[in-house]
Amino acid sequence: MPNFGKQYQSKLVTPAQAVQVVRSGDWVDYGAFAGQNVVLDQALAARKHELRDVKVRSMMRFSKPAILEVDPLGEHFTYSSWHLSGVERRLADQGLCYYDPMLFHELPSYYENLLNVDVAMLQVTPMNEHGYFNFGPQASHCDALCAKAKTVIVEVNPNQPWCLGGRGETIHISQVDYVVEANTPIPQIPSAEPTELDQKIAAMIMEEIHDGSCLQLGVGGMPNAIGMMIAKSDLKDLGIHTEMFVDSMVDMIESGRVNGTRKQIDKGKIVYTFAVGTPKTYDFLNNNPMTAISSVDYVNDPCVIAQNDNFVAINNCVEVDLFGQVCSESSGTRQISGTGGQVCYIYGSYRSKGGKPFICMTSSFEKKGDLISRVKPILTPGATVTTPRTMASYLVTEQGIVNLKGKSTWERAEAIISLAHPAFREELIHSAENMGIWRRHNKRESLAG
Repeated sequence: MPNFGKQYQSKLVTPAQAVQVVRSGDWVDYGAFAGQNVVLDQALAARKHELRDVKVRSMMRFSKPAILEVDPLGEHFTYSSWHLSGVERRLADQGLCYYDPMLFHELPSYYENLLNVDVAMLQVTPMNEHGYFNFGPQASHCDALCAKAKTVIVEVNPNQPWCLGGRGETIHISQVDYVVEANTPIPQIPSAEPTELDQKIAAMIMEEIHDGSCLQLGVGGMPNAIGMMIAKSDLKDLGIHTEMFVDSMVDMIESGRVNGTRKQIDKGKIVYTFAVGTPKTYDFLNNNPMTAISSVDYVNDPCVIAQNDNFVAINNCVEVDLFGQVCSESSGTRQISGTGGQVCYIYGSYRSKGGKPFICMTSSFEKKGDLISRVKPILTPGATVTTPRTMASYLVTEQGIVNLKGKSTWERAEAIISLAHPAFREELIHSAENMGIWRRHNKRESLAG
């Protein structure tokens, strides 16, 4: 019987010793989500004056990396993210964070086929009796990242929950080069509080969810509102197959609304690829056989998503234009989040038998006292097209729900204008006329009224 404890001790070093492996010019990948490394980041920051041109990749970190605290001019470290958190968005505004575009379900293949990784360093759970560490509530691309890295350093944190799964959720001591130990808090990210408009939009979508539906909820107050409404509803036999697991899902499950019995694949299992939340979420996921974390190339694969019938995907966006192009990640050229898995779930749920993909937004918002429309004639110059018009299906604002599939440009313009705040509809009609996508007919007065 192998002595895994002896292997562990032979690889156990201090953080300062572990980061000595990093050389100038290296590509280094940090842990992401709730698995962001802390003591290794601090140790690498302490080597600032020894290093040049070290490129660091991560994803949705919730605290400023120490390497950027010590190197505000980016002379030693260059940092980029696959999906910006609020912290990383502010760093990007300061020129300290760059965005790496990607489709989330493809990310493991980027590591396998395209990327160089000199050093991987990420948090894990303590090792079990079989010599395995668990990646915690962030399987995501960890397995592919570690497989590609020339050197793998794990930061063992007893606060990480052990998340059961079956695909890419563990790493064995034999695959690890160095072990460091830490005891740092896991990031706590409470769910956003829904606004009155969020609740109005959520109430409309609730009418589209039926017994046995399989759900994916995105980020923000509106999906959280749906989760809370489901917990208080009389729906039954719901399933969950989602990129992100959050606090409101715990409420849905504990209320008895979710059991996964009508799923076509992973029956009875709650499938996800990462989780962020409060201790309510982390405690629920820890060693829970009802849940199954898996790498994102499985969870977000549109072909996998489509295998569950009546799949309802619910995501947010920033703005939409009259052609049906959806921007969900930038404000003009300013990157604010990322493509993430929206395209994966829009396509996968559309391919599902009885599936419905929803993209939601408030029709307008206030900025410095001015009312601004989220429905634009064309997207704001520089805005990223997250979901192309050919893939956009159901759009929702507090004004209603429309389905763009199969509609011509004039039909789309009419439908999308019906979702706009009434204060902007006449202006949008004029823009549609000027762009040649408006047909004169009797709906003009009702839309502009």
